[in-house]
Amino acid sequence: MTDKQKTLGGEVSLSGIGLHTGKEVHLTIKPAKENTGFVFVRTDLEGKPQVEADVNYVTTTERGTTLEKLGVKIHTCEHLLAALVGMDVDNAILEMDSAEPPIMDGSSKFFVEAIETVGVVEQEQLREYLVIKEVMNYVDPNTGSEITIIPSENYEITTMVDFGTKILGTQNASLKNISDFKEEISSARTFSFLHELEMLLDNGLIKGGDISNAIVYVDKELTPETAEKLKKAFGKDEVSMRPNGILDNLTLNFPNEAARHKLLDVIGDLALTGVKIKGKVIANKPGHFVNTQFAKKLNRQWKLHKKKNVPDFDLKAEPVFDINGIMKLLPHRPPFLLIDKILELSESHVVGLKNVSMNEPFFVGHFPKEPVMPGVLQIEAMAQTGGILVLANVPDPENYSTYFVKIDKVKFKKKVIPGDTLIFKIELIEPIRRGIVHMQGFGYVGDSVVVEAELMAQVAKTKTEV
Repeated sequence: MTDKQKTLGGEVSLSGIGLHTGKEVHLTIKPAKENTGFVFVRTDLEGKPQVEADVNYVTTTERGTTLEKLGVKIHTCEHLLAALVGMDVDNAILEMDSAEPPIMDGSSKFFVEAIETVGVVEQEQLREYLVIKEVMNYVDPNTGSEITIIPSENYEITTMVDFGTKILGTQNASLKNISDFKEEISSARTFSFLHELEMLLDNGLIKGGDISNAIVYVDKELTPETAEKLKKAFGKDEVSMRPNGILDNLTLNFPNEAARHKLLDVIGDLALTGVKIKGKVIANKPGHFVNTQFAKKLNRQWKLHKKKNVPDFDLKAEPVFDINGIMKLLPHRPPFLLIDKILELSESHVVGLKNVSMNEPFFVGHFPKEPVMPGVLQIEAMAQTGGILVLANVPDPENYSTYFVKIDKVKFKKKVIPGDTLIFKIELIEPIRRGIVHMQGFGYVGDSVVVEAELMAQVAKTKTEV
């Protein structure tokens, strides 16, 4: 899938109270150029320091996810990040004049609505994905919380919560497609248990909350003393419990709102991985600690993938050209036709495949006791793949050939032997001018780069006999 990166169509601002600081905060979400990701900017501090939404900056996960870079903190970032991911945004600058975004109603709804007012626009650069190819998981041994991810074409999330209380019981929530985030998840609000709320109030840790931005599950007796504390904290004349076991002044948006909010938190915390994900996440009793530990694991996987620079090819897909199609474009013939299939083709790149077999004629004389595909033939196969890129864009390819002008920066990194499937990816370094083609090529076997080179070739009309 080759879709483009996206950012906001303009800038948009919101104001509100920070949940833990109780301070008025102004947030401005701004468009950002490609490959920026999500970057927080503290406009209230000297020099307007930046903190990237990177899981490696997570310091604490108590009552929300906190990022810290060079002493600059961002608290409770997950609801805003979930809104950006849910609205399919890749790049945004998040300016704030305090340490945490406004809590609003305790969900992502207001951030989503703000983004909708300016719209989301496509950018030029292609989006990158962390494609999950095998099961990965993380278990918190202290709580039993567990997150697993399995291969999937889409980014899907399922959450299961069980807090061992009668009042909340067991709840599940699922999101099959991120495009349903707005309708299904964005308005699910944060929640707390009465015993937690009382402890937070006693310790001065929750200053910006009121009953309209947190669902409070009453898991203990609502004593007159506790009721007085709540009335004072929330500025209410009366506080009571509804028949469904939550404090009044709030109606649930969904029967399973707690599980949906946990799903929202998972999306926000996994945004810190730093790349779009293709996989199905199954989170059992998720929390910010387990979410961010899992995001670190995914981030390491992504960095390893980037280091290897291995693209994601679907070998089962219908080829763009089979061997007959290749022979219509290239003048080469067996035994010197070294490409079997073309898997992908655009104006600027091509992906070709060669099945390396013991039947190759060069194995007869090239290290017959330990057969290795000659490096020069790997380069030739790479060049033939590049030739397809050029000749596929010519109206009469049978009348043209491509010839080497220069080969540069060639590296052979691993032996290619019989039984290997050798995949070449060739990209134009610059547009074709006056018949000169400048290309970068990589050859892969499995998850390893085996050969790389820069190639320059000239496209010339074939001389025909009169």
